Amino acid sequence: MPKLVILGSSYAIADQSHENAHMAVIGRDRTLMIDCVGSPVVRLRKAGIDLNALTDLILTHFHPDHTSAVPLLLMDLWLLGRKTPLEVYGLGYTLERVEQVMVLYGWDSWPNFFPVNFHYLPEAERTPVLETDEWRIQASPVSHLIPNIGLRIEFIESKKVLVYSSDTEPCPQIARLAAGADVLMQESAGKSRGHTDASQAGEIARQAGVKHLYLIHYPTGDFEDKSLLDRAQKTFGGQVALAEDLMEIEF
Repeated sequence: MPKLVILGSSYAIADQSHENAHMAVIGRDRTLMIDCVGSPVVRLRKAGIDLNALTDLILTHFHPDHTSAVPLLLMDLWLLGRKTPLEVYGLGYTLERVEQVMVLYGWDSWPNFFPVNFHYLPEAERTPVLETDEWRIQASPVSHLIPNIGLRIEFIESKKVLVYSSDTEPCPQIARLAAGADVLMQESAGKSRGHTDASQAGEIARQAGVKHLYLIHYPTGDFEDKSLLDRAQKTFGGQVALAEDLMEIEF
């Protein structure tokens, strides 16, 4: 049965108990990582995820708290002897910059480096990203400070749907992407340009008619806000929970 593993749940300023928001979706034949921060090898191992099983990486947008560890992931996999390709997906804005960073690291001179295939996605709603026997993934642009995508993952056997907003302020695209989802992972960094407050997250979940709302990318550490769940529940009325590091949800 496919499952989602929350590798990190914090907004940009992480703490000892919360890594920056990123996650993995694990199936029979493929393992997908969404965004890449911290020390990926350490985090994946802590979550019990086989490094050799990692097949795909989706990068939502080019901000440090979402993509800063891509070079470290690629280097560590190479040093560990990886030979199989890694498929990387994202908007042109994102992938162009990731490739520029890798050029600065001189990765073209790393001997016997494994294939990395970049898949440039158009900035259009419900863009197909990846389809397997287990899931179908679509991306839609959302409203952030730079080009960014939210993701809709439809699990074929269970007919369950997971939506991840990524960083966004409330916008029609995210409500449409999340329509009828079983689980909405909605960022809740706070009400500001390019971001969403917990009460707004609840309103998005209500408009989209989702079954379960999980708040993610929320303030942690010195900036912890203990009112998040209450404020989301007031506008949603359904089941609301905080996404926590290393939490697993089966689909």
